[in-house]
Amino acid sequence: MTRIGKVERTTKESSIFVQLDLDGTGEVDISTGVPFYDHMLTAFGVHGSLDLKVEATGDVHIDAHHTVEDTAIVLGQAIRQALGDKSGIRRFGDAWIPMDETLAHAAIDVSGRPYCVHVGEPEQFNTFTIGGNYPFVLTRHVFDSLAFHAQIALHVRVIHGRDPHHIAEAEYKAVARALRAATEPDPRAGGIPSTKGVL
Repeated sequence: MTRIGKVERTTKESSIFVQLDLDGTGEVDISTGVPFYDHMLTAFGVHGSLDLKVEATGDVHIDAHHTVEDTAIVLGQAIRQALGDKSGIRRFGDAWIPMDETLAHAAIDVSGRPYCVHVGEPEQFNTFTIGGNYPFVLTRHVFDSLAFHAQIALHVRVIHGRDPHHIAEAEYKAVARALRAATEPDPRAGGIPSTKGVL
């Protein structure tokens, strides 16, 4: 079974193309015009074992917001497309990621019911921009958009951390690892993993 998602989306603010293979090996090709976001999506693909290609152009001369948000929307749509009817997957996954002084946790239910809970980021970083191009507050927005468009329930917690780069990176890696676990084929599962018979 091929589990590939391929989505394009163009607005007056951005043009986004995402292709991913849920059964990949972590080969990535990322270009968004926002260098730190490229770094995070590279980590997301590698640690999620996704073959991930992202091509995004947008009005980054105004702000990174539109390009980052729109890329997260399309990434979520591509994940949802690649999952198909979700037959034979584990459905649930979680991951703990330490990064030096930082510890982040993510848990996912590929439920078909989009929801995002995101807690624990230190409030003093709400006005901080990482690398001069990625406002720290966008991370929460990325996960909100990803969860809604992938139709997953996503919980992300920052347990502790003091470096905004480490905090964001640990979160992206935790979500990637949790997604990898939740979408992996389960050799013991027959059909769709729900008592309802549909996800």
